[in-house]
Amino acid sequence: MEVFYYLVFGTMTTVVAVLELSKTNKDRINTSSSFNSFKNNYLLVFSIMMAGDWLQGPYVYYLYSTYGFGKGDIGQLFIAGFGSSMLFGTIVGSLADKQGRKRACVTYCIVYILSCVTKHSPQYRVLMVGRILGGIATSLLFSAFESWLIAEHNKRNFEQQWLSLTFSKAVFLGNGLVAILSGLFGNLLVDTFSFGPVAPFDAAACFLAIGMAIILATWSENFGDPSDSKDLLTQFKVAAIAIASDEKIALLGAIQSLFEASMYTFVFLWTPALSPNDEEIPHGFVFATFMLASMLGSSLAARLMSRSSLRVENYMQIVFLVSAASLLLPITTSVLVTPSKVKDERLSLTSSIQLLGFCVFEACVGIFWPSIMKMRSQYIPEEARSTIMNFFRVPLNIFVCIVLYNVINLIGGDDFQNIGLSHELLLHDFHQNLKEKK
Repeated sequence: MEVFYYLVFGTMTTVVAVLELSKTNKDRINTSSSFNSFKNNYLLVFSIMMAGDWLQGPYVYYLYSTYGFGKGDIGQLFIAGFGSSMLFGTIVGSLADKQGRKRACVTYCIVYILSCVTKHSPQYRVLMVGRILGGIATSLLFSAFESWLIAEHNKRNFEQQWLSLTFSKAVFLGNGLVAILSGLFGNLLVDTFSFGPVAPFDAAACFLAIGMAIILATWSENFGDPSDSKDLLTQFKVAAIAIASDEKIALLGAIQSLFEASMYTFVFLWTPALSPNDEEIPHGFVFATFMLASMLGSSLAARLMSRSSLRVENYMQIVFLVSAASLLLPITTSVLVTPSKVKDERLSLTSSIQLLGFCVFEACVGIFWPSIMKMRSQYIPEEARSTIMNFFRVPLNIFVCIVLYNVINLIGGDDFQNIGLSHELLLHDFHQNLKEKK
């Protein structure tokens, strides 16, 4: 593997370590012991939930292929997952406001465990049911837990600024460190212990069961609007009226959908961008580097949000501009440098520049997540929080389904298995490359 990959990975690791270890009192938020206990409990549960999600990612495509399914069938399974998240997930996620956020989080665990169980069957219909269940679980993961956290934080009368600390740590751990460790653990189960491609799903089910037990034992219930007079349709209308009547909520939804749309586009196409002539690239190692960049961004976000005088809306404008510039790099480099049509095993100058640009984008993603969480906590009304958050995901899931439907034609069917599909990203190569280095 190219030395450049190790250089970027090592540099990113050093920067993250320096950022975390060099925090001063100005960068830290003074909190109470009761809040720290509350925060640590949530971070433990959220990290376990994310581990259950990340463990499955690297082996979804591989498992389907071992059952003998082709790229077309596998593509339909992936589309079904996003479509389920858009249709059924929006309904189930919205029930959290009325039926309880804790109950919704427990439902996430149960539904995702059932999805893991379906992976033992080679029957296409059973696997399709698993993808539909997984789509529902994804909607709950990205709405119910955050809704419970915000409501519980406010119910306990903690300082509003302390929420940003929980948000940044959740992204740092859940979308960074846990992702990398999950990939290594999954690789250990499949390659080292030879338990087979279903083993990570069984491990994920165990993690989800442990997390569910902690939720049942330590979390209290909270609601949005528990009124018996509001059925689900009325609840949808209330959420729609809130979005239509408050420009800030509508704009927040547009901001979230547009940024996540660019993120998914990047996720689909970073592989062909770095290997235009089908060069071999260490997907898992590159992905681990991206996760480190995301951790770097979340660490920066923690420092930014700790300053009460600095509004999230102000620095996020810069983040969006930097993100756009970094994603323009493939276009800029292709204009300035004539792309080679010859397959070269060495990393080209163009690909090296693009890799650095993509790391910058991932750092922006790391800043985006805790920052958008803080903005949602400020602008979305409590009584319909989960419902509105799931409304925000509808246009995103439509976009993902459309792009995913056409992605094989865009980049060629042979590359489909190397594309990161949401969380279905290739992590196990990272551990494999480390072993080869030794």
